Amino acid sequence: MLLKLILVLVVIAAGVFVATKYFKKFKDEDNDGIPDVVEDKFEDVKEDVEEVVKETKRRVKRVKEELGDVKDAVKDVASQAKDVASAAKGKPRRGRKPKK
Repeated sequence: MLLKLILVLVVIAAGVFVATKYFKKFKDEDNDGIPDVVEDKFEDVKEDVEEVVKETKRRVKRVKEELGDVKDAVKDVASQAKDVASAAKGKPRRGRKPKK
């Protein structure tokens, strides 16, 4: 089955090549055997992929920044939770003094 699929793909590729080179069925300005429509579509997809990669890198950088902020906030929460436990035991306040 796989051999048949590969054979069909080779025949299709050969057909496109022959149609491009000898019968001029597809527009091919640079005579490289690849239709211009396919080359243009490949360039468009390549540009789109570059844009997506750039945007993904930007988002990853922002997520890292936010995770750093969350890490700092969690440390503060852990510290404050210890103060709450101490207050429940009746110990004097250790944190910031209240504003007057």
